[in-house]
Amino acid sequence: MLKHDYMQVSQDQPIYSEAPLQLLLFVDGRPKSRQQVQRIRAYLKELRIEYNFELQIIDVGEQPYLAEHFKLVATPALVKIQPEPRQVIAGSNIIAQLKDWWPRWQVAVDTYLKLQEDLPEQIDDNSGVSSPQSTIHSVAFSAELIKLSDEVFRLKQEKEKLQEHLLFKDRVIAMLAHDIRNPLTAAAIAIETLQSNYNIDIGAFKRLKPAMAAHLLKQARNQTKTIDRMIADLLQVGRSYDTSIPIVPQKMEIGEICFDVLAELRDRYIAKSQQIETDIPQDLPKIYADPERVRQVLINLLDNAIKYTPEGGKITIAGLHRTTQKVQITIGDTGPGIPLENRTRIFEHHYRLQRDQAIDGYGIGLCLCQRIIQSHYGQIWVDSAPNGGAWFHFTLPVYPS
Repeated sequence: MLKHDYMQVSQDQPIYSEAPLQLLLFVDGRPKSRQQVQRIRAYLKELRIEYNFELQIIDVGEQPYLAEHFKLVATPALVKIQPEPRQVIAGSNIIAQLKDWWPRWQVAVDTYLKLQEDLPEQIDDNSGVSSPQSTIHSVAFSAELIKLSDEVFRLKQEKEKLQEHLLFKDRVIAMLAHDIRNPLTAAAIAIETLQSNYNIDIGAFKRLKPAMAAHLLKQARNQTKTIDRMIADLLQVGRSYDTSIPIVPQKMEIGEICFDVLAELRDRYIAKSQQIETDIPQDLPKIYADPERVRQVLINLLDNAIKYTPEGGKITIAGLHRTTQKVQITIGDTGPGIPLENRTRIFEHHYRLQRDQAIDGYGIGLCLCQRIIQSHYGQIWVDSAPNGGAWFHFTLPVYPS
């Protein structure tokens, strides 16, 4: 609430005297303005001995919304709110200005009191109601309204923030739930292959060479690690307010992961008789990235390439040392491609091309890819392949030498 200071010798003065002259003194907590405020209050106390007025002290640090309400640009400031019109005196020479304005304010008060005396006659003659005057009562009421308005605005912002966070959680959970199918399927295939070829009686694999059995075991182990990482991400998203994709970057060979992912998806592209063309230079520099996150991006992009490339088509994966600080990976296909007008929106959550409504893809995975690449301070985009189809490109940071 407003602080009251009535400059009265008697302590029996009522809190709201409704004096005809009503003033507000805005102060702040700065040490250098303290002496100036004391001088202003002392001078007002001298004036108060000869002329009745009401004064309230307002600390702008405690009630900044009132300073905004009166559009104050400096403190201390003295505001005359009654009688109208409102007047503001501010600056380093408030006392000098007050000496100049004080006689005029007294004349204004006398005029106001005369109008108040004539007001009942005017109401009887016109059968109307007079317009309310600005008083300290109304200022206190306005202050509460402004405070409530600010609180409503703050709560509205908090609500929007919470809604955005909940929406983000839903999206990330949907993305990870979508992507967990790939490593789960790969692990299941590896385990089933091992199980179907294992002879319990002799304690050995019937048709699998030791190297292939070791490869399948490694693949199953790697895929279960990926699944475990995704489940951990789901739990983290569920309890965190952070809307970024968590990454654990390290020095890594991007080429090795490219070939590992191709091996994981081998059965799928062979089933469609698709040709795989690779151009990963041996001297491609090491990158600084999260291996599991990069694997997610590659699996998503290659999964889409296999899905949208027709039987007998070609899929390309290439690496390029783009600059001294970035490596670019490109995955191309000979599918229908992405129309120019959709190439930006294709990375939005659940955005689907009209032609793909009946196909599972281009919905959640690309949005996750973009978030992962952006978490590495890289870029991802799509354009048309030279021979038709789509080429997806993304960049990752080079490990500093």
